[in-house]
Amino acid sequence: MEKVAVLIPCYNEEITIKKVINDFKSELPDADIYVYDNNSKDKTAQIAQENGAIVRHEYRQGKGNVVRSMFRNIDADIYVMVDGDDTYPADQVQKLIEPIRKGQADMVIGDRLTNGTYKNENKRQFHEFGNNIVKNSINKLFKTNLKDILTGYRAFNKLFVKTMPVLSPKFEIETEMTLHALDKNFIIKEVPIVFRDRPEGSESKLNTIGDGIKVIKTIVKMYKDFKPRQFFWLIALAIAIIGFLIGLPVILEFIKYGVVSKLASAILSTGVMIFAIIIAQCGIILDTVVKQNHEKYELEILRFVQIEEMKNNKKG
Repeated sequence: MEKVAVLIPCYNEEITIKKVINDFKSELPDADIYVYDNNSKDKTAQIAQENGAIVRHEYRQGKGNVVRSMFRNIDADIYVMVDGDDTYPADQVQKLIEPIRKGQADMVIGDRLTNGTYKNENKRQFHEFGNNIVKNSINKLFKTNLKDILTGYRAFNKLFVKTMPVLSPKFEIETEMTLHALDKNFIIKEVPIVFRDRPEGSESKLNTIGDGIKVIKTIVKMYKDFKPRQFFWLIALAIAIIGFLIGLPVILEFIKYGVVSKLASAILSTGVMIFAIIIAQCGIILDTVVKQNHEKYELEILRFVQIEEMKNNKKG
C-alpha cells in the first residue's frame, strides 16, 4: 500500500491550521499529516496536535530549514507540500498526486497563475511582478515554459525528496526546488489550481522589499551556479569592453603617430584585458566542474534506486 505524507510547514498559523488539517484529512484519509512548527508564538502546534496531525518542531528559523528537516526525516512514497495558511484548497490535491502515482512526474507544481485566481486574490503589491521576474529568468535559462515557479503547493515522489540537497534556509526554497528539478532532469508537471487569499486575521510572512532583494540575489546566484560559463563570460565581456575603451586612445595615437605617450593608459588597458581573460577562464573551469557534478549526481541517483529496489525485494 502506498504511503502518502502531507507536509505542512507552519509559523503562527493558529487561525487556519485546523481547517487545513481537516480538509486534507477529508481528501486523504489514509495519509500521514505532518505539521512542522517553526518557533510559532501562537497556538499553532497545540491546535495541530488536537486535530490529529503529527507535530514536529524545527528550531532553525526559515521555511527552507523546515523543508530540509521534512525531507530528511519523513519516509513516504508520495509527498504533498502545502502552506498552512489555507490559500491552497485541499480538494485539488488528487490532481497533484495523480501524475506522481502514475509515474508521469517527479514533481508536480500547483499552478496558481494560469487560471488567473492568484492575480484576482493576491492583495500584496509587487509580488506577482517578482514572481514573473523569477519565472521569466528561469524559463530563459533552461529554455522551458513553466507558468508558476513560487507556488507552495507541490507533490513529489520519493526519488526527488530523498536526493535533493536543500540549501536555502528561507523562502527561496520553492525556487531552489524548481531549479534542482530542471538542472537534474527530473520530470516536472504543472496542474492549474485555484488560489485564494489568506482569510481575515491571517498575516503573511512575506515582505515586499526584503523579498524583492532576495529575488534579485536569487537570479544572480542562479546564473552563477547553474550556467557559470555564460555568467562569467558576460562579466568578462563587460570588463573587456572597459579595457578596450581605455586603450582605444592609445591605439589611435600609435596608428597616427607611431608612438605611445599615454603609457599609464596602455598599462591599465592591458591589465584590464588580462583580468577579463582570467574571468572568462574561470567560467570555463566552473562549467567543467558543474558537468562533473552532474555525472556524480546521476551515479548517486542510480545508487539510490538500487538500494530502494533491494529494500522492496526484501519486503516482498
